[in-house]
Amino acid sequence: ALRQALWLLFLYSVAAMASMWAQTGSSAHLAETIVARMAQVRAEGRVRLRPYIVTRSYKLFGRDAGKSKSEVVADIAFVPPDSKKYSIQGTNGSAMGQILVRRMLGGEAEVEKKHLATDLSTDNYDFRFIRQEEVVGQRCYVLEVLPRRKEPFLLYGDIWVDAATYLPLRFEGTLAKSPSWWVRDVRLTFVYGDVGGMWLQTSTEAAADVRILGMSTMVSHDLKYRIADLVAAASLINANFIDLTPRRLVDIGLIPLVSK
Repeated sequence: ALRQALWLLFLYSVAAMASMWAQTGSSAHLAETIVARMAQVRAEGRVRLRPYIVTRSYKLFGRDAGKSKSEVVADIAFVPPDSKKYSIQGTNGSAMGQILVRRMLGGEAEVEKKHLATDLSTDNYDFRFIRQEEVVGQRCYVLEVLPRRKEPFLLYGDIWVDAATYLPLRFEGTLAKSPSWWVRDVRLTFVYGDVGGMWLQTSTEAAADVRILGMSTMVSHDLKYRIADLVAAASLINANFIDLTPRRLVDIGLIPLVSK
């Protein structure tokens, strides 16, 4: 009887392991399918990009999450495929907020210029299927995003993907590499949404432990969009807008000049 019980235990164990391996293989195949559909949708989305100007608010918080230390409102102009300019429309509170916003916009411009090296693609990431869940009535796939390189503009964390459209809805995580010795324990949240038929990142929360300043959080929300064709965009973008090309960012000191 003991021998029979041991054999039964062995068979149950083998069956359980086989089931686990089958599920792992199934999850890996599902992740591949989701990522392939995401790539297709992303390529279609880039074709639909149009010039726009977004008015965006930024609020900087310190340890007191209920009171902002600085508020900045900026207009950011985008012209496909990757041109960005900005104009600060208003500031309130600490000057640190405006400095950080300018640096964030500089980072945005770099990501846009290098979108092939930062896209959520298999060239830059490995993906692992975690689960399915509903978010505000929408069925979503949750994938773990694993960067293939340790670079400041790559991400590590979880992304929620709409199961019907394969568009990203939300990302929560951190950077693959800290952008500076001054910043550690970075936590990021991105939210995406439809803007006139374009799928864009519409809000961001970035929290980090900043040396000297302590724990700081920057929250941004898109307030309104003006969407135009190329001719109209040229007339909307006036001389007050600062170019966000990498060369211009070096000239005004927002990103350092790296000697080769």
